[in-house]
Amino acid sequence: MLREQGAFQFRIDPAPAPAARPAGAAGAKSHHTGHRGRLRERAAISFAALPDYEVLELLLARSLPRGDIKPIAKALLARFGGLASMFGATSEELKTVPGVGASVALDLKLLHEATLRIGRAEVKKRTVISSWTALLAYAKVAMAGAPREQFRVLFLDKKNQLIADEVMNEGTVDHAPVYPREVARRALELSASAVILAHNHPSGDPTPSTADVEMTRQVAEAGRPLRITVHDHIVVGRDGVASLKALGLF
Repeated sequence: MLREQGAFQFRIDPAPAPAARPAGAAGAKSHHTGHRGRLRERAAISFAALPDYEVLELLLARSLPRGDIKPIAKALLARFGGLASMFGATSEELKTVPGVGASVALDLKLLHEATLRIGRAEVKKRTVISSWTALLAYAKVAMAGAPREQFRVLFLDKKNQLIADEVMNEGTVDHAPVYPREVARRALELSASAVILAHNHPSGDPTPSTADVEMTRQVAEAGRPLRITVHDHIVVGRDGVASLKALGLF
């Protein structure tokens, strides 16, 4: 439109129309928000009906408030083969999955640590021998999903109560070096009277190997002159837990 003012003419154009939102953006945001809402509603009724990837989605939603998290949840489970192995992975391993940054990895490891502490508290409530079921459950949470072998020792006092649970060594996918004298030395430092040995088989099969049996005997021999008893050696795998003592292997 032209408007005259003295000898000059000014053009006044209408205000530009607001920029159009990219096609599908609003719909995608609405879909993701709605999906999360429906997941929360179903979880409020019962977690039992949710598959693993949806449980993981609900966890990831706490760290990633926006965007589609279903592909990340499914990628994590595909990469590690399940929730147990995923929680057993290191932060660096978790971050190899696209969409998983330092914050998400920390939150997942934090949940795993909380679960471990709950299990450890159950073991500490009573003597380890009388809380064997709780001990095996704790060992599975702590080790079944670990991608590499780790050798742990549970140090017990004279009443067979837990003093400490320590990872003595970590190794490869099929071997973790064990030094019987180091186990005996650490037991003396903690004033432990007995130990329970534990390690995992990342392959999933908890069947003890010949090397597992021989190592158990060596630790028992190293502790015998110091009056440190080896109560058992348990082998943890995704398929279960094996006790060398129950199998009569030492």
